[in-house]
Amino acid sequence: MTTEAVEAKYQAEVKQADVDHHTPTAGAMTGHIVANLRILDVKLHQAKWFLKGFEGAAVKPLYDELIEQARQDYDTVADALLDENELPPSTTEEYTNYKMLSEDGRNKYLSASEIVDITAHDYNTENLFITRAIKLAEKEDRPALAATLTTLLGQNNHAIQQLQAVLGKSAWEGLVEEDDDDDDD
Repeated sequence: MTTEAVEAKYQAEVKQADVDHHTPTAGAMTGHIVANLRILDVKLHQAKWFLKGFEGAAVKPLYDELIEQARQDYDTVADALLDENELPPSTTEEYTNYKMLSEDGRNKYLSASEIVDITAHDYNTENLFITRAIKLAEKEDRPALAATLTTLLGQNNHAIQQLQAVLGKSAWEGLVEEDDDDDDD
């Protein structure tokens, strides 16, 4: 392929990505998920490397499991996009532009409980994009993509439950807002 042909294909990809991200599609939303999974891998490593004390030592095996799962999910979700004739983000610049998880080098100095809490919130943030992508995939009649994302949602929910248990909390405690209107008082 000529340099000009490569450039033309890339410019068409960039233009389409811009359109898709302004009018969200299942593919564009799933691209955010891929970027988040790449950043999550970095954040899980940071957490594992800098967990301190007895709590930290006790939680490191869980982080090993979460890292392995995040890496598998990254490939699975990217493959699902490719199967749908979509292009997953594939450069550091794209991950930076599409990620919704925030990084902070200061986190390495936090307590094990604070680090675990950040991780639980990261999974919760991921789930916001996953549930939106599932709805879009269903609306766009993309059942295979919806199924992949639904599996990812279940895995994330399990990770949240495990992390919250380490903190002595129920699965959603402190992650979702309670609806006070349910009280009849």
